Amino acid sequence: MAERPDLDGKRDLAKYFGIHGDMRTPFKLLLKEMEGDGILTRTRKAIRRTATLPGVTALDIPADADPDNLHAFPAQWDEATEGERPRVALAIGGNARVVPGPGDRILARIDAGEGPLPVYTARPMKILDKPRRGQIGIVRIDEGGARLVPVDRKQKEMRIDGGDLGDARDGDLVEVTTKVSGRLMISKAKVAAVIGNPNSEGAVSMIAVHNLEIPYRFPASVLKEAEAAKEASLRGREDWRHIPLITIDPPDAKDHDDAVHAEQDTDKANPGGHIVTVAIADVAAYVQPGTALDREAYLRGNSVYFPDRVVPMLPERISNDLCSLKEGENRPSLAVRMVFDSDGRKRRHSFHRVLFRSAAKLSYQQVQAAIDGRPDDKTGPLLEPILKPLYAAYAAMLKARDKRGPLDLDLPERKIVLDAKGMVADVRTPERLEAMRLIEEMMIAANVSAAETLEKHRTALLYRVHDTPSREKLNALREFLNSLDLPFGKSEAVRPGDFNRVLDKARANGRIQQVSEMVLRSQAQAEYAHENYGHFGLNLDRYAHFTSPIRRYADLIVHRALIAALKLGDDGLTDAEVARLPAIASHISGTERRAMLAERETSDRLLAQFLAGKIGAEFDGRISGVTRSGLFVRLIETGADGFIPASTLGQDYYRFVEEMQAMVGDRGGETFRIGDDVKVRLIEAAPVAGALRFELLSEGSRGKPSSGKRGSKRPSRSYGPKGRRR
Repeated sequence: MAERPDLDGKRDLAKYFGIHGDMRTPFKLLLKEMEGDGILTRTRKAIRRTATLPGVTALDIPADADPDNLHAFPAQWDEATEGERPRVALAIGGNARVVPGPGDRILARIDAGEGPLPVYTARPMKILDKPRRGQIGIVRIDEGGARLVPVDRKQKEMRIDGGDLGDARDGDLVEVTTKVSGRLMISKAKVAAVIGNPNSEGAVSMIAVHNLEIPYRFPASVLKEAEAAKEASLRGREDWRHIPLITIDPPDAKDHDDAVHAEQDTDKANPGGHIVTVAIADVAAYVQPGTALDREAYLRGNSVYFPDRVVPMLPERISNDLCSLKEGENRPSLAVRMVFDSDGRKRRHSFHRVLFRSAAKLSYQQVQAAIDGRPDDKTGPLLEPILKPLYAAYAAMLKARDKRGPLDLDLPERKIVLDAKGMVADVRTPERLEAMRLIEEMMIAANVSAAETLEKHRTALLYRVHDTPSREKLNALREFLNSLDLPFGKSEAVRPGDFNRVLDKARANGRIQQVSEMVLRSQAQAEYAHENYGHFGLNLDRYAHFTSPIRRYADLIVHRALIAALKLGDDGLTDAEVARLPAIASHISGTERRAMLAERETSDRLLAQFLAGKIGAEFDGRISGVTRSGLFVRLIETGADGFIPASTLGQDYYRFVEEMQAMVGDRGGETFRIGDDVKVRLIEAAPVAGALRFELLSEGSRGKPSSGKRGSKRPSRSYGPKGRRR
């Protein structure tokens, strides 16, 4: 087949070799065996020799590659037509002039070795610059041809010549390359690939997925490993199938990675105590270090949740099947058994690798209704033996929580509800139920137990850390609170309780919205780290993520660390992973931030699309941010965010006063500050960019006129009617 490329199917091959009659069956089996060995590749009806790499080619080294044992993959490779991409080992001698590292793209000389199936090694020749991803945008057909409306608000629209549209149609999301033409060297776009149509396919989230380069297609090798996975057995595990653990999740949850159970402690030395068990899906049993599944999970870092889809960290065979704690089905688990006293203080805990069977799949709403005296057919029989003991244990745990005093910043979260076409049908603020708090508190306790156990065994782990607020942010918060006559201590050694006390005062005098927003802004961002500096928000000295390994790589690392430390199997954390923990922490902190940005951008686009037909309508809103450029306003009903340019405010000259987080009129002192309730009119909606522009209809509060000297030490800007800047 190497000599005769025209022989690309079973029929051609059979004719060439004179295969007929009884010889056909063994010949087909031979071809299938060669395909399984990777020598042949099947594409639709064609069978051909697996593609080989040229003598010199560009290779990409994965970001998670072992620095001491580097490998790479071809930079250009189509799995659909060329089969699974080959893995290339890098040979780097002691005198090598080019020494690449994880994440690099290189030009390399290839050695295919001997045998029918190439075993590639490569010697790096040069480190290459990675090409930038093409710009993406929406195609709009008009009288002059077509134009590209970019997704990035900072980029300008470009024309698309008719011959450069390819298969793109009006409304399609496309990736383009740019070219320049004419004497004026005007930039134009050329469609490189059609991603899809957000309007017809209900795939608004795909804009963020492509714009932020979030992996969303699983390579064939990953799917192959997932499909080949076998259900875990009882071997090497404790049998906990007699314990009636239950899952409690949102009603639309597709995977279930945690189950809970509680009972009264019968130990006379612990009167009024409780035993709480938290069982977590044993993902480590299926996703082991060095596998394609593990490499892809690391690359993604976490699942990304959009209103219209989920981009999972693991394939569905793992996340929604083998590792999902389905009702009535045997599932492997890493479980923690915690003993609490009557005041909710944890006395001891232990980890176990088990096989159990979920006794019931319940929603938060079902559980809360049952506890409130409205059980249904499913929760009725579970109320006394399972649900009430859970709530009794939770009531004790709340005592310890209240004494610990974590940051109590309970801001409402809105949920976007889509219709069958993927468009916004409604925006709701789900009620915060005690059933949700119960699960949260038990998960926090399990996470703390994981960190404590690993520290006790002096095992490396990934901590979930949250630093104390910086001095600059604390000073800005004090200045703002002073402008509201809400004193905040001058000490830099703040605790969550200090914030809780000022929040209570703000709640009493009707300033809770302003103060909550500013307290939130003063906080550092939580992240992952291989070194511990505590979790400020939860007011905990040590904390790790253990309870969601289906959707977070950090939790999988903690599971492996526990397995290794407690000798619960041979699939625990490896020495190579321990050495890479700082890099892993940095990478997954980045993928988490990327996911948050993608989710926020998609919500903005969906809401802008939802409101695009309501130009001119009036809405109630609240000022959520103040800058020199103007006011950010969040609508009360939908939570949609929009902007009011400073040049359109009132009939005065307005100055940004930083310590007040306000715009203040120079002459009359009219003030617009963060947290103020306002009425606005929608002037413009840009769904692709996720942007809204409002006109302010409300008058501000009356205060002291701006002197022109207050606010930031940087030069201030003043604005007058119709945008005149002074």
